[in-house]
Amino acid sequence: MIKRLSSLISIAASLALLASCASPGANTSANNPTNSTVSPAANTNTNTNLRNVSVQLAFLFQSLDAPLILAINNGYFAAEGLNVTYERGFGNVDTISKLGTGTFDIAFSDIYNTLEFNDKNPNDKIIAVAVPINKAPFAVLTLDDAIASPQDLAGKTLGAPAGDGPRKLFPLFAKETGVDPNSVTWTTMEPRLRETFLLQGKVDAISAFSTSALPSLLKGGKSRDDITVFYYNDFGLDFYGNAILAKESFVRQNPDVIRGFVRAYLRGMQDMLRDPNAALDAVIAADQSKLMDREAEKIRLQVALEDLIITPEAEALGLGAVDPQRLQTTITQTVEGFGLSSQPTVADIFTDEFLPPKEERALPPQNERQPLS
Repeated sequence: MIKRLSSLISIAASLALLASCASPGANTSANNPTNSTVSPAANTNTNTNLRNVSVQLAFLFQSLDAPLILAINNGYFAAEGLNVTYERGFGNVDTISKLGTGTFDIAFSDIYNTLEFNDKNPNDKIIAVAVPINKAPFAVLTLDDAIASPQDLAGKTLGAPAGDGPRKLFPLFAKETGVDPNSVTWTTMEPRLRETFLLQGKVDAISAFSTSALPSLLKGGKSRDDITVFYYNDFGLDFYGNAILAKESFVRQNPDVIRGFVRAYLRGMQDMLRDPNAALDAVIAADQSKLMDREAEKIRLQVALEDLIITPEAEALGLGAVDPQRLQTTITQTVEGFGLSSQPTVADIFTDEFLPPKEERALPPQNERQPLS
């Protein structure tokens, strides 16, 4: 079995005590359902010379948005001449669609659903200008001890929403792991019910983002040892995580906005890596609903730091950059998995033109990084 983040077991135990007070398996992000524009530091800025920039998150406001909050709170965006406001998202596909219509200037979402959007809208492309999450959280999760490897998924029932990215890519995961994708039966549900179905035994496993599913399952009363996680990245699908996206036309018309946004955001990310506890505190303070579950958000951030953000590649290339060969391989895999009509190149979806010099976006030295506690 693939077991990760054993250090979270003690946290999971405390969450289990909270489970009786919450609906089992409810997505912890759903505790903040009304959060829309929640950037008070930007909203109260009296400098009328700042350029307004609207941002949509990939999903509900959560601890993974700490770099954005820190960049606002610490004045990094203002120093770049930007007044940044943001709204919650409703999933990657919806976020990309709204970005494509011009509803927002910038968004956080994944490159691979963006490729699908561009395939359908070749004259209105979206591109990535930085990729701060080095590994994708795409995964299959199960509570069934009998499922000790991906091969054991054959003949099982998996659950996920219809538009779920890992579900759409499951045939590729199955191909890499020697599983007949037709041997799996899929059950479709609303995103907020995915973990509930697994906890109630209505499905044998789920496809999901680990950063969403793990906090919910732990809050639902499970310990970390109860949960087996099969990361796609561990089985031949080395995908990148969420990127900073903008319409190509907006990027070309507003290069200074994009350059300043990326630089400020990555400064906020460096602050988060230095002191994740302060970063988490900043997110909790910015939650207007005051319903955010700090322990669950701590787990979400811990998963991201340990599995997705701090990687050998990120250490070597710096925050926001990609390995072109790795990205091209995953683009080719996406073309097959999503059935796209064309074969994009790295240049079609990503540009490093707006990244600061490598020395300005390096991960902080190890001795400057405090543990999340």
